[in-house]
Amino acid sequence: MGIVLPVTLTAAAAAAIINLWLSIRVGQMRIKHKVSIGDDAGGPLTARMRAQLNFVENTAFVLVLIAAIELSGRGDQWLAWVAGIYMLGRVAHGFGMDGGALGKGRQVGVIITMLTLLGLAAIAVLISLDVM
Repeated sequence: MGIVLPVTLTAAAAAAIINLWLSIRVGQMRIKHKVSIGDDAGGPLTARMRAQLNFVENTAFVLVLIAAIELSGRGDQWLAWVAGIYMLGRVAHGFGMDGGALGKGRQVGVIITMLTLLGLAAIAVLISLDVM
């Protein structure tokens, strides 16, 4: 049997499901506003499109860092927690982009994303320097 990366595999599966959910939300808004191609010039469709694109932009880096840390053998249980919190933050961001009472979710998602990227990058550097 080859290399098994349970945290990476679980995080990638969660990311695929969240991306599908975000895509469906964009499609719903396209139908509602009758916009087949393009956006609605800064309206709710644009917000949902940005939520999905922002997810894709950041999640690729998070998954690569998770995989690299897990391959180094230094992931342990904390890495699963980081991946889970990151995914929850991205769901909060998706809802938050709709505004209204859920608008705080956007801020929560952004903060969690930035801290996750910074933290995982720092750990990756420490591992590469053999400090950790």
